[in-house]
Amino acid sequence: MVKGAALFLQQGGGANCPKTQTHQENAGDLPQHLQVMLNTLRCEDRVKLAVRLESSWSDHVRYMVAVDTNSHQDKEESILVGMDFTVCPSKSCSIGMVLPLWSDTKINLEVLRGFSIRTAGRFHIFKPVSVQAMWSALQVLHKACEVSRRYNYVPGSTTFSWISFYESRISSKQSCVNEWNTMSNLETPRPESPVMFSDQLTKRERTESLIRTKLQSIMMFQDLENVTSKEILNELEQHVSWNQREYKEFIDNEMLLILSQIYKATLIFDYLYLGTEWDASNLEELRECGIGYILNMTPEIDNFFPEVFCYYNVHVFDDESADLLAHWNETHNFIMRAKENNSKCLVHCKMGVSCSVSTVIAYAMKEYGWSLEKACNFVKMKRIIAQPSAAFMKKLADYEGILEAR
Repeated sequence: MVKGAALFLQQGGGANCPKTQTHQENAGDLPQHLQVMLNTLRCEDRVKLAVRLESSWSDHVRYMVAVDTNSHQDKEESILVGMDFTVCPSKSCSIGMVLPLWSDTKINLEVLRGFSIRTAGRFHIFKPVSVQAMWSALQVLHKACEVSRRYNYVPGSTTFSWISFYESRISSKQSCVNEWNTMSNLETPRPESPVMFSDQLTKRERTESLIRTKLQSIMMFQDLENVTSKEILNELEQHVSWNQREYKEFIDNEMLLILSQIYKATLIFDYLYLGTEWDASNLEELRECGIGYILNMTPEIDNFFPEVFCYYNVHVFDDESADLLAHWNETHNFIMRAKENNSKCLVHCKMGVSCSVSTVIAYAMKEYGWSLEKACNFVKMKRIIAQPSAAFMKKLADYEGILEAR
């Protein structure tokens, strides 16, 4: 995991403020220069999150910082501040971008390219240095946007008058400012991601990073319905030298992850979608699909929009010890609530491959009286990446016996 990728901060910034409390998501030790970054903020403002982004320059470190404050009406207002750090001179921090999150803000995942934010005629793409940092950012940003919509912060209104403090301090080098404002055209491909902190990465981490980048590139331009895994691996071998036995599990997992990112939520029944963490975080897509209920089958992923959708959580890890069967009556009832209320339900886990798939198969068996074989084949026909683990298949077999006995 890349160090210094995402940091949550509870207190305000400024040199005279109380000591800032921080919490890092698998980010290693707090980078020394972050205190300098905090000192550029007003003392009364709060930093919700600082996420490190990829940079085109080796001597340049970029952070997307989510900052909020309470207005004179005691309502929360949030902005994004683009912070630029240069390696030389050390500890020099400047502002390169200021972006208020208005009520019209739309956030979209750009597959393999981070996420985009569109608001008040402005468009930016942000590419965190790790997937986990990206999810941390998305959770904070979606919640901030919900506040803006709730209070109707319309672009051009008198809201966000306090950002003039930051806008007047935009002083990054022009090359840095340009980087904050580039890539506004979605059709323009981004360059391959640079390897961050190369002096701290192990040989295996560097190899995994290279495999991941090449594998993503290969799979994005393949007809995945007519290509085999062996053909993909053969093409990968032309670009990367790797030990098949040592990296087999890593490559298998990466292929599943990439597939889950490429494929959108799958419509299984006219009231039930099956998807991934990506799908659960895309507010616009959820609304377009008419989803009102979300069944979250993960212990580690937060509910992104608790004020918008009805959630039911099953905190089960995808491993052999997970007692998924014990939850299937309740998950069936939750899906039925969506159907009976003329709404739709999204069932998701992290990748939409095993845990959530098994739950949908169990639902189909109970609701339609199908055998395990018929339900499994039906779901796999709809979602080609569906692949319940051996442990979950055993639970499904047990569940089939229970249903038959009833």
